[in-house]
Amino acid sequence: MKPELENIPLVKNEEKKRFEIELNSHFAFIDYKETSQQISLIHTEAEPELAGTGAAAAVVEKSLIYIEESGKKLLPFCPYVFAYIKKNPEWKRIVDQRFEGYDKL
Repeated sequence: MKPELENIPLVKNEEKKRFEIELNSHFAFIDYKETSQQISLIHTEAEPELAGTGAAAAVVEKSLIYIEESGKKLLPFCPYVFAYIKKNPEWKRIVDQRFEGYDKL
């Protein structure tokens, strides 16, 4: 994560069912679904104004930290999140081993 994004807080917007960060009045977010034991990350998006800022990667990393701290397991349905974990395999530790694509991470 770029150093300038480290102190931006992650917001769990339960009304919109998304994890989000705000940068210069623009949002990067990940839609999620949650059960008592798992959090599914469905879709990552950053507003066009945030292109090239690293905001999408930052919201992914912050969300993974949140999921790990919650003690829940991750289901990375979002292709961006899946690719992020492939590039950063240390995060495989929080992926539910029953996830269909687990062996491809």
